[in-house]
Amino acid sequence: MRRWRPLAALAAAQFVMVLDQSVMNVSISTLVDDFDTTVPTIQAVITLYCLTMAMLMLTGAKIGDIVGRRRAFVAGLVVYGCGSAVTAVAQSVATLALGWSILEGVGAALVLPALVALVAGNFEGRERKAAFAVVGGVGGAGIAVGPILGGWATTTLTWRVVFLGEVVLVLLILLMTRTLADADRSGPVPRLDILGAVLSAAGLGTIVLGVLQSSTWGWVEPKDPPVEPFGFAPTLFVIAFGGMLLRAFAGWQRHREKGGRDPLVHLGLLGLPPLRAGVVGLLTQNLILMGVFFVIPLYLQLVLGLDALETGIRMLPASTAMFVTAAAGSWLSSRYPVRSIVRTGLVIAVVAVLVLLATVRPDLAGAVFALAMALLGVGMGLVVSQLGNVVQSSVDASGRSEAGGLQYTGCQLGSSLGVALVGAIVLAGLTGVFVSNVQADDRIAPEVSAQVGVAVESGVDFVATDRVRAAAQQAGLDRAAAEALVDDYQGAQIRSLKAGLLAAALLALASLAFTRELPHTAPSSAAIAAGP
Repeated sequence: MRRWRPLAALAAAQFVMVLDQSVMNVSISTLVDDFDTTVPTIQAVITLYCLTMAMLMLTGAKIGDIVGRRRAFVAGLVVYGCGSAVTAVAQSVATLALGWSILEGVGAALVLPALVALVAGNFEGRERKAAFAVVGGVGGAGIAVGPILGGWATTTLTWRVVFLGEVVLVLLILLMTRTLADADRSGPVPRLDILGAVLSAAGLGTIVLGVLQSSTWGWVEPKDPPVEPFGFAPTLFVIAFGGMLLRAFAGWQRHREKGGRDPLVHLGLLGLPPLRAGVVGLLTQNLILMGVFFVIPLYLQLVLGLDALETGIRMLPASTAMFVTAAAGSWLSSRYPVRSIVRTGLVIAVVAVLVLLATVRPDLAGAVFALAMALLGVGMGLVVSQLGNVVQSSVDASGRSEAGGLQYTGCQLGSSLGVALVGAIVLAGLTGVFVSNVQADDRIAPEVSAQVGVAVESGVDFVATDRVRAAAQQAGLDRAAAEALVDDYQGAQIRSLKAGLLAAALLALASLAFTRELPHTAPSSAAIAAGP
């Protein structure tokens, strides 16, 4: 038991980091009301949390190499705990973003790369594989507990209780870190590449910013952008500029390596096929999962009118199935090729999202919806149970921290893009379909239809239909016209949510093409007996 005590601290840290990504999705409508804001604003705060981690993960990994993984792990936990405390007492969106998105994101960027290096450094062989399976399973538990915990706290107490609980958990983990041995580091202490850190963070941030703002700015035709370069929406220009920054980052890293100086990350790691496939797989897995987990609460709360606790209960099959399947990952990989397991998971996820598409309607198809959510959890659990060990097993001790940085950069970039991209598709679709529905509705007078088109030209928010009804009546529409407007808006909600889910299904299908470089040899009986 003493041998496994370090795993308790590492698994608890993984639980806290994952919890934040699922606990607040069920509280979106409550956050909108508490801070008197809009769904796109909360979408931006959620995206910024994931994006802060993605932007700083490589830097956090390098800091772990410089100061030691254990020190980076402890420092990150302290920053994360401070962020949780600020979030718990936030009275404005700006303070919420500072505590949740910025401070917690910075803390997690230090903790997560150090965490995977510490798992690999404290365990070897079969124990290491089991430890990664436990950490993956606990991550699944965080996703499982998150919606229920967030729903219960939001409905019966306040969502702030969750962040106060995180402060307590962080303090307990800090007490447990004395059992951790630092991960071995070979060679001299590296130096931090500050320019590389700035270029990588700016490139990733600019790309996600462009995707996030696409529903407001438009993709090609400008909607309501701050500028219109050459008469077009700035979205693609911003994304292209982000790509240029990342290209400059890659060139700078090669330049530093040629000059014998330490790069922020050795890009040669991405030349390892299993590692590259693992990072891409984690990116797409998180993109799909966080995209779906953004859409489903909007459907359950703002279309069906469920509260946060009921939303958490409806999402429980996905979370529970993901936890159970992820926990079985070590057993599965000792009997079947990793590539087969991951591909099976992606196919199941595609089927699950397509079934969800059929269930998104004005009334909830309870049993089918629960089955689809459970299938989604099984599919995502199969994927996540394998890829962390694939990435870490692709490198030796000297590359574990950098590999961990790439691993979690892929995870958090996928999460931020999932919320930004799928959210942008939903919000842009809502506006377009709503205008089309109103224009085609014979119950609405042409002059009213024209007024609606002008009013929503810059975009329409995703709100409950009661607010649409109240706004229509306040504008002086008669009851029949107001109800027609409500019907058209609800139809637009359903269509836009389906568009977001369809995008997630297509992304899952496309990600199959990136699995061919995963390990595809079935373990031999001798290897199973001897351990990895």
